[in-house]
Amino acid sequence: MGSHDPADDSSHAAGTTDTERRQRELRSERSFRSVVEWSPSAMLMVDKEGRIVLVNAAAEDIFGCPRSELVGRPVEQLVPPRFSAHHAGFRDSFFSSPTPRPMGIGRDLFARRSDGNEFPVEIGLNPIETEDGLMVLASIFDITERKRAQERLEMALEEKTVLLNELHHRVKNNLQMISSLLSLQASNSDDERLREVLRESQNRVKAMGLTHQLLYEHKDFSRVDLGEYLNRLAQLLLSAYRGGGRNTRVELVLPAERHYVGLEKAIPCGLAVNELVTNSFKHAFPDGRPGVITVALAGAGDNDIELSVGDDGVGLPEGFEMGATKSLGLRLVLLLAEQLQGALAVQPGGGAVFLLRFPAGKAAD
Repeated sequence: MGSHDPADDSSHAAGTTDTERRQRELRSERSFRSVVEWSPSAMLMVDKEGRIVLVNAAAEDIFGCPRSELVGRPVEQLVPPRFSAHHAGFRDSFFSSPTPRPMGIGRDLFARRSDGNEFPVEIGLNPIETEDGLMVLASIFDITERKRAQERLEMALEEKTVLLNELHHRVKNNLQMISSLLSLQASNSDDERLREVLRESQNRVKAMGLTHQLLYEHKDFSRVDLGEYLNRLAQLLLSAYRGGGRNTRVELVLPAERHYVGLEKAIPCGLAVNELVTNSFKHAFPDGRPGVITVALAGAGDNDIELSVGDDGVGLPEGFEMGATKSLGLRLVLLLAEQLQGALAVQPGGGAVFLLRFPAGKAAD
């Protein structure tokens, strides 16, 4: 019997191991190619020199070109000419730091079909180690339909903005016309009480018109800067009551941060301030005595807004109860506070100070 050499077994085992490893590698490569081939997104594999080494069926469809005309060719043939000069630099940058990433962050990307037509794309890059060295596998998505949908949405939004702009402009103008008619009626009346009623109605119309004026000026139809609104409103009221030898100032106290409210909050808030300031002008400073009316705005917990209107005048009548008042203006303020889903309170101390607290709503964000 011949002798058995253990080295032969070792050599046979090593050969078997190499064969199995090679078979696993072949199976892995076939699996990889199958995944790439049947991927619903277009895929290209490109080497460091920019040559295309692998193309899947989806890429043939998206570029309108058979893989036989793509494999081995420079990838720049799929890039619009105006971008191709810089493409090699971007590729070198990727291979210098090969990590999965989207291509062209912050830039609009375009690819070119075989017929020369361009189309917008999104591209994901992934480094792949192969026997022939490091390569990049690019996943390419045609976003033409998404771009078209976005353009239609932007066009619709622009049309809506134009319509809203025109709407607020017309409302403002119509309210201004009503205000002018009230002013004309007041000037033609010999009844002082009637003139006063018409002037108060005119101020209410101006308070509503101012809201639409601010929306029109800022082209932001979702909210109003309440501080700016109150400042403009205070100036309107001071101008309306400046005559008659009055020596009354209106002071505005605003916080450092801005507070925004929607149109549905701004109008009742402005009307409430209008009534309270008017009430101070009418009753707080008899016989032309000087005084100060203060309008203060502040934020409160839980996204609430606190708005106070007060004066340093003669104060409220003894035994005054807000719920029992017969004043039309103060009764209107109570209704406006309810509309704001807020609460109105009378603050103790000298003069008359009313505190209105209400939720700011979503527009305050």
